[in-house]
Amino acid sequence: MLRAAGSAPSLCTKWIPKETSNLYKIQFHNVKPECLDAYNSLTEEVLPKLHSDADYPCDLVGNWNTWYGEQDQAVHLWRFSGGYPALMDCMNKLKQNKEYLDFRKERSRMLLSRRNQLLLEFSFWNEPLPRQGPNIYELRTYKLKPGTMIEWGNNWARAIKYRQENQEAVGGFFSQIGELYVVHHLWAYKDLQSREETRNAAWRKRGWDENVYYTVPLIRTMESRIMIPLKISPLQ
Repeated sequence: MLRAAGSAPSLCTKWIPKETSNLYKIQFHNVKPECLDAYNSLTEEVLPKLHSDADYPCDLVGNWNTWYGEQDQAVHLWRFSGGYPALMDCMNKLKQNKEYLDFRKERSRMLLSRRNQLLLEFSFWNEPLPRQGPNIYELRTYKLKPGTMIEWGNNWARAIKYRQENQEAVGGFFSQIGELYVVHHLWAYKDLQSREETRNAAWRKRGWDENVYYTVPLIRTMESRIMIPLKISPLQ
C-alpha cells in the first residue's frame, strides 16, 4: 500500500482513485458588489431551464452565495452524468443556444472574475442529493502536496464514518482539470451553532484525532467558505 513517511498504519483499506460515470464542474464567480442581487436574479431565471431540459445532460447540484469567506461570490456545482462525453455534448449545444449566449453576455457585465474546475467524486463519500432546508453549507477546500492524493483518500475512507451522525456530509471531490491536487469537502448544517457542536462531537469519537494527525501534513493550504443556498439550489 502506498504510504508517506509517518502515515497511518498499513492495515487500513487502500483507496484507489477510479473513474465514475459522474463528472462535476464547480464554478466560482466573483461578482461586482453592486450587481449581486441582479446576478442572482438572472441566474435563478436561466439555470433551472438547463437543469430541467432533458436535451442537456447536466444537473444542478447546488448554487450558493458565500456568506463568510470571499465576499460577493457565487458558487455553482454541476453534475454531468456520463462523464466527459456528456460535458462536451452540453457545451456544444450551449454554443447554439441563443438564450444562454445572451445570458452569458449579460452576466459578464456583472463579474469581476471567474474560474472553474472539473472534479471527480470520492467513492467513499455520500452522493450529493437534493435536501430540504433551511441549511447553511460549508465548502472546505484543501490544496494538497503533489503526490499525496491517495494517502488523503486512504485516511478519509476510514474517517468519513465519524462525520455521518448528523447527516452533515454532502459530498467529497478532487480536481482533475484546473488547479490540481485540490480537494473539496461539502458539509451541511442547520446553523453555525450546529456546525460548532457537530465538529466538537467528532473530536470525542475515538479515531477522529488520528485522521487529523495523519492528514494535516499532506496539506499546503486550506480554506473554509460558509455559503447560503440560492432559491434554485437543489441543496437547500
